[in-house]
Amino acid sequence: MDNYPTSWAPRQAVVVSAWAVTALLLAGVVTDALTGDRGGLVLFALAAVAVGAFAAHATIVRPRLAADAEGLVARTLGGTHRLPWAQTRTRLRTTRRMGRDGVTLEIEHDDQLYVFGWLDLGEDPRDVLDVLSTLRS
Repeated sequence: MDNYPTSWAPRQAVVVSAWAVTALLLAGVVTDALTGDRGGLVLFALAAVAVGAFAAHATIVRPRLAADAEGLVARTLGGTHRLPWAQTRTRLRTTRRMGRDGVTLEIEHDDQLYVFGWLDLGEDPRDVLDVLSTLRS
C-alpha cells in the first residue's frame, strides 16, 4: 500500500505554464496600453485575470486532496477540511458535453460536496478513486 500516492494536486507543469501564460498576457496588456489599442487591452486584461486566477488558485490550494487511514483532507480557498472515512461517501460522475465524456470525483461529507476533476487532481479521477477505495478498506 505504500506505493500509492496519498495526495493529489494539479501537475506542476500545468501551474508553471499558467504563470508563464499570465506573464505573456500581462506583456500584451502593457503593449496595448502603450500603443493605445483599447480593444486589445481589454481582451488581454480579461485573459490575464482569468489565467492568473487559475494559476494563483492552483498554487495556493496544494494539495487539493490527500488521504490516509483516518480519512481525507480536502483543501479549498475556504480552508482545509478533514473528512473522516465513516461520514464520507465517494463516487465517480460521468457527464457528456459537446460529444466528450468528463469524469469527476465527488466526495460527499455531511451537507458538503467536493468535486474534483483531472485538472484538480493531476490524474484521472478513476485512478484516484481506486486508491481511495484501497485506503478506505
